[in-house]
Amino acid sequence: MTTADVSSPRIDIPPPGRYRISQAASTVTIRTRHFFGLGAVRATLDLRDGRILVAAPPAASAVQARFSAASFQSGNAARDAAVLSPRLLDAEAYPSLSFTSTDLLQEQGEWSLRGELEVRGVTRLVEARITALAVHDAGATLRASAQAGIDRYDFGITTYRGLAARRLTVNLGIVAHREQS
Repeated sequence: MTTADVSSPRIDIPPPGRYRISQAASTVTIRTRHFFGLGAVRATLDLRDGRILVAAPPAASAVQARFSAASFQSGNAARDAAVLSPRLLDAEAYPSLSFTSTDLLQEQGEWSLRGELEVRGVTRLVEARITALAVHDAGATLRASAQAGIDRYDFGITTYRGLAARRLTVNLGIVAHREQS
């Protein structure tokens, strides 16, 4: 296990192997603005399933995850109904959002995960900055935090221009457990 430079976020490299992402222990939080940028919105999505392959070297690692579109919750029933409707996420026609990594990069002491995000049948490259990665239980559990900026227009979701922000910040808190070989 290697730890990155002290000045960068804490990054422990987990032992190579396959890890299953815990639905119950992982979180996906979305932050954005509404009403012409005046109001803050915080919402959550549930993780459906996911796997992490930690490879040696770490740059060859891979991540795959699916999220439940219908699980979107912001604490405002009218907003939630609008987001789940065909005008935005269209959760009935597209019940899942998915992410498949393409690259794990380390540049100037910082790690980022690039991959393909599919929303409403549209796939675009996104990049998540890994803000923390820690190994627990002698390598049996890993905890990771990451943040990604998403432009909803990239996915063809352009309804409510001005009323709903174009850009969203997605914060991921991931807990994964090593699978038995």
